Amino acid sequence: MAFVVLFSTMSFSLNMHYCGDTLVETAIFNKAKGCGMEMEKPAKEGCTISKKNCCNDKQVLVDGQNELQIQFDTISLEQQVFIASFVYSYMNLFQGLDSNISSYEAYEPPLVSKEIFKLDETYLI
Repeated sequence: MAFVVLFSTMSFSLNMHYCGDTLVETAIFNKAKGCGMEMEKPAKEGCTISKKNCCNDKQVLVDGQNELQIQFDTISLEQQVFIASFVYSYMNLFQGLDSNISSYEAYEPPLVSKEIFKLDETYLI
């Protein structure tokens, strides 16, 4: 239950770097480094010829829940019955037996007059 609360309240970012249509790198919690093929901006201001960059970056933000609302003000009758039966069955789950009861204490083992398995054995020589 603690993991559910932790992951539902945690926010994180997922950064992806694409070269063309191919995913090159994915990073969680920090920026993707890239493939090294990013185009530099031209040094001259008056240059009119420019080539479109084939690389692009995408960022996905996952926002977590900011407030946890736990309300125990109103518990219905069905919920009370469920909680009571769960607690009762869970507590009785770990009760052990007072003594080891064996149903074979009154019986004695049969008397063996011959060893039957020795009579039926065959030996290959």
